[in-house]
Amino acid sequence: MSGIENSGADAGEGRVKNAILIAGPTASGKSALALDLAERTGGVIVNTDSMQGYSVLDVLTARPEAAELARVPHFLYGHVHPGSAYSTGAWLRDVMKLIDEGTLSRRPIFVGGTGLYFRALAEGISEMPDIPQRIRDRWRHELKEQGAVKLHALLLREDSRAAMQLKPTDSQRIVRALEVLDASGRSILDWQAARGRPLIDRQTARFLVIESDRAALVDRIERRFDQMLEKGALEEVRQLAALRLDPDLPAMKAIGVRELQAAMAGQSSFPEAIERAKIATRQYAKRQATWFRHQLGPEWQRLCPGDDLETKISTLVANAT
Repeated sequence: MSGIENSGADAGEGRVKNAILIAGPTASGKSALALDLAERTGGVIVNTDSMQGYSVLDVLTARPEAAELARVPHFLYGHVHPGSAYSTGAWLRDVMKLIDEGTLSRRPIFVGGTGLYFRALAEGISEMPDIPQRIRDRWRHELKEQGAVKLHALLLREDSRAAMQLKPTDSQRIVRALEVLDASGRSILDWQAARGRPLIDRQTARFLVIESDRAALVDRIERRFDQMLEKGALEEVRQLAALRLDPDLPAMKAIGVRELQAAMAGQSSFPEAIERAKIATRQYAKRQATWFRHQLGPEWQRLCPGDDLETKISTLVANAT
């Protein structure tokens, strides 16, 4: 039996064998690399990027286009309504569903720019309680009514350990801690202390991270945002605005959304909005690159400018099969 045939999830272990993980900053070319490897190895691609999971924002989050989706199976793209606060735990549960359904019986290639997703996949994540919608709605309402600082003071009284680890302005994490406490009666720190199991078998996995040349990456970011506008990014922002969602939801913080909304509302010119979105993308790519450089371990193979990538990829494919 070939390595590809043997590369699925082992239901008994709850792990995925022979996975390929590809991390990298936005616009670094990781999706193209994943597509190439999937075609060479007969694999499937699993989205490992928090923003690309949301619907509506096809163009603005640089999701694979229809022609690319048709070449190999892709999973967990655009499957979450932007009105939801999609989390690392929710993503991991969705991956587990793919495993249980046998979808990852072909070699899975996880690709994206969300470091916490990769960490959860490779190291496991703490189990969290299910939060009833009424509790979510309650604390979102309280956040609007009272603000983050007052909720932080409340958390300080109810769960001082958790509160002391959070800034009083960190609204999302404060609300999350209060939700968990309300739903379970236990501190979020207690839940976080019990780490789960990895979903991938680290011994058979291949770890790749793209380290781009800064100047070349900036150029790609600028050209790609211009292309996004040509392909309908502005219309996507209009569709998102029509949903009248809470501006604190993660999807509403996708780069380009606030900038283009401000221009649409006459609060800035479109050239100014475009430039701000490009700057925000460059800053985000820098943060991603820094995180990957300091947080990913020695098992991650670095793909750097000037490398003979074709030789490296051919070697990887040969070892993978």
